Amino acid sequence: MTRTLKFLLAYDGTGYAGWQTQKNSRTVQETLEQALRQLTGKPVPVTGAGRTDSGVHAEGQVAHAKVASHLSLPEIQKALNAILPHDIVVRSVEIAPARFHARYSAKSKWYRYQIWNDPVRPLSERERMVHLAEHLDLGLMRRAARPLTGRRDFKRFASSGGSVRTTVRTLSLKITRKGPLVTLDFRANGFLYHMARRITGYLIEIGKGKPPPAIPPSAPAKGLCLLEVRY
Repeated sequence: MTRTLKFLLAYDGTGYAGWQTQKNSRTVQETLEQALRQLTGKPVPVTGAGRTDSGVHAEGQVAHAKVASHLSLPEIQKALNAILPHDIVVRSVEIAPARFHARYSAKSKWYRYQIWNDPVRPLSERERMVHLAEHLDLGLMRRAARPLTGRRDFKRFASSGGSVRTTVRTLSLKITRKGPLVTLDFRANGFLYHMARRITGYLIEIGKGKPPPAIPPSAPAKGLCLLEVRY
């Protein structure tokens, strides 16, 4: 019995060269495909909603695959979590419509970037946030973020290497602080290659009181996490 299955995944991206399968590199996609092959005895191609970069984490990555198995959905979830390494978790398994596509059916994505803004480095969750000792002025960052919200062309915030038909996206961006933790929440109908990290790098420089950089730097990958994909 072959079904189109929708997987909700969480993973710590520290030990992976991103989501997408690459030669001579450990990736999340390849690891999940290997687990499905072990479970079913057949190759099972998997498609993800977003190609998270090397070192980027996820709490709400979505993937789909055509899986031939007589196991129930809870049994598939339990078996995969027993096979997968400790840094990848299958949070749920659902039956999806045959035409469902994890990437192309997505309506929006939510990424979060975390900065520990304090002279003393963090201990807990230190692999999921970037430590920045120099004080950030959130007022400056919020003012600089306003022109970036709404429907805009984000070409200047995209790194080379992506293949898209248009660089126009619709973005909302919220910047908050709770104690030393500064959080940037990005919600958009799509993201360009390195878009969230380049906007973050741009706003960090402004938050330090520096002039807006002509070429936005890319913030470190480990502070970024894919929280949710909506359909």
